[in-house]
Amino acid sequence: MPFDFSGKIAVVTGGANGIGAATARVLAQGGARVSIFDLEREDPAAAGARLGGNGYPVDVTDRASLERAFDQTGASDIVVANAGIGDEADFAATTEQHWQRTIAVNLTGIFNTLQVAAARMIPRRRGAMVMTASTNSYDGETRLTAYNASKAGLLGLLHTIANELGPYGIRVNAVCPGLIRTRLTARSFANPGVLKDYFRHIPLGRGGEPEEVANASAFLASDLASYITGAALFVDGGQMAAKFGTWDEERAEFSDGRWRLR
Repeated sequence: MPFDFSGKIAVVTGGANGIGAATARVLAQGGARVSIFDLEREDPAAAGARLGGNGYPVDVTDRASLERAFDQTGASDIVVANAGIGDEADFAATTEQHWQRTIAVNLTGIFNTLQVAAARMIPRRRGAMVMTASTNSYDGETRLTAYNASKAGLLGLLHTIANELGPYGIRVNAVCPGLIRTRLTARSFANPGVLKDYFRHIPLGRGGEPEEVANASAFLASDLASYITGAALFVDGGQMAAKFGTWDEERAEFSDGRWRLR
């Protein structure tokens, strides 16, 4: 069933690349008028124009830039808070600067985005918000202290906002992607050895594509999910359902970037 976003105004932060760009495409294909919020260096205006929409230079850590951009989009019906960063560092080597920047973008940035959006949705008594969390909201993957903490914090934000905004007819949900092929994960996807070990613990035996996360976000933003709020939807090939790993060489082989049964 195709998504129908006819007549809807949608905002996607971090929408010029990766999961955000894929989500913006799906929303636009469903008929939404999409505005992309992203850093100036990502050329959000061009990214929005390619979809027949708009784009605005926004730093989600800068409240004023969000206010200006939302003022220009008109009353948004859908907001996908997707902007985020992720850099690796051992816990003992994680600097305060690294910690503060990651929390500022991944957690405070989404708080800013949704609070500014909520102020415009509440008087209209409707709206749908989707935040990009992660499987790392739940686990403690090594060398990602700040990232894991920021994504875990989103779950507290999710539950609280869904509770408070539900009476106004505003739904708030999250997607929790696993390892998805994006610019940030290009190094991992280029290393078959890394993929073999990582995908051993994924029942579907492979990584995900941005479009697969985008479809999940679009579903949560759509009227098809009209009775869903406060939910965190895993888009991880079953990774969080597995404990000791699904794949082994006795009955399967790893080739072309994925595990397959023999």
